[in-house]
Amino acid sequence: METKGAGGTPGGVGLFLGGLAMMVVGGYLLLQQVQVHSGFWHWFGPSTFGLSLIPLLVGIGFLFFDGKSVAGWLLTGAGALIIVAGIIANLQIWFTPTSLFNTLMMLGLLAGGVGLVARSLKARPAEK
Repeated sequence: METKGAGGTPGGVGLFLGGLAMMVVGGYLLLQQVQVHSGFWHWFGPSTFGLSLIPLLVGIGFLFFDGKSVAGWLLTGAGALIIVAGIIANLQIWFTPTSLFNTLMMLGLLAGGVGLVARSLKARPAEK
């Protein structure tokens, strides 16, 4: 019986695991250099966060009145989605200063890992 490796191809498990490890280390190091800050809520103009709460609060009110209310569930879901989208839209992301060597190591590990994983999933001719 022939053993199947990564992606159902013969062999490639070692390449896959090595590439996955490189991707994880490179991604971890890259993400350690990123700082995330939140900004002011400027969605639809300044100081509009309170307006984004209206659908959520109305939906919650409908659900307290009738827990099976379709309109209540839709308003609550839409209100929560608006709030999450607003938070994400107002994030500010910076790459902290680092040396060129560290940046090349991070990106090299990430790119090399992606290459090894892709290579491990490519079908190879069976060995004789």
